[in-house]
Amino acid sequence: MKKYTDTGKKDTRSGFGAGLAYLGRTNKNVVALCADLIGSLKMDEFIAENPERFYQIGIAEANMIGIAAGLTIGGKIPFTGTFANFSTGRVYDQIRQSVAYSDKNVKICASHAGLTLGEDGATHQILEDIGLMKMLPGMVVINTCDYNQTKAATIAIADYHGPVYLRFGRPAVANFTPPDAPFEIGKALLLQEGTDVTIVATGHLVWEALIAAEELAEKGISAEVINIHTIKPLDEAAILASVVKTSCIVTAEEHNILGGLGESVARTLASKHPVPQEFIGTNDTFGESGTPAQLMEKYGLNAAAITKACGKVIKRK
Repeated sequence: MKKYTDTGKKDTRSGFGAGLAYLGRTNKNVVALCADLIGSLKMDEFIAENPERFYQIGIAEANMIGIAAGLTIGGKIPFTGTFANFSTGRVYDQIRQSVAYSDKNVKICASHAGLTLGEDGATHQILEDIGLMKMLPGMVVINTCDYNQTKAATIAIADYHGPVYLRFGRPAVANFTPPDAPFEIGKALLLQEGTDVTIVATGHLVWEALIAAEELAEKGISAEVINIHTIKPLDEAAILASVVKTSCIVTAEEHNILGGLGESVARTLASKHPVPQEFIGTNDTFGESGTPAQLMEKYGLNAAAITKACGKVIKRK
């Protein structure tokens, strides 16, 4: 069984900041916009090196999206930055009309997604953003798992022409992917081979899935773990190839099970290769105030919950 090592906990939002700073040095068309959250989005380095390519919009997120759409007409590649709740829910109409419908080359970069926003509570802990974004025609949806992958994804989306939603988080989490690993939009990563059950995870739940796979191995259960960093376009081939071997699947995400990764996987399986599926995610609920660890425990978004779901889905085969 392949072992993954946490090289030191880092927040994924800092991966975004590092990727944006790199783009500032290598791509003169990249510009950045922020809605009064420079520190939270880790944009400081980009701004210090490229002050003329940064726009502080203030607490006017709808205006930020409109300005970003306009900047693309002149050949710029705008990266917008604010919390995930404000990046999507507050500005959905502007994204739909000015970015998605108009097919503008805007990169919507969203930090503080999901329950791990923590103590700020339900008003800020958006758990519906993946569903909102994946339903927009032409929108690419990416949810990265650690610092290294977030940095790589930030760099990669600058080369992709079209609207992108890049989702990342606030807390320091395990950093375990190779720092030099290439990021390919729409290409799942097989992290662990297995034969008894497939675990498909995204974002912060990828590390938890790897921990669960180790716990299952101790019980004699062979789990295959796949990192779905791109929810749209979904790598259906990778998922289908896995379930052909295992005949059952668990999906894991820090998002509402209504409209998230799990539903995209279920649609694929229903039409092409039906197998038993269990869902790890929040179930039609808002969050609440608490530490990230407390919330992930309460809402069942951790390795223990994944391990339990695997046992349940195997019995359904």
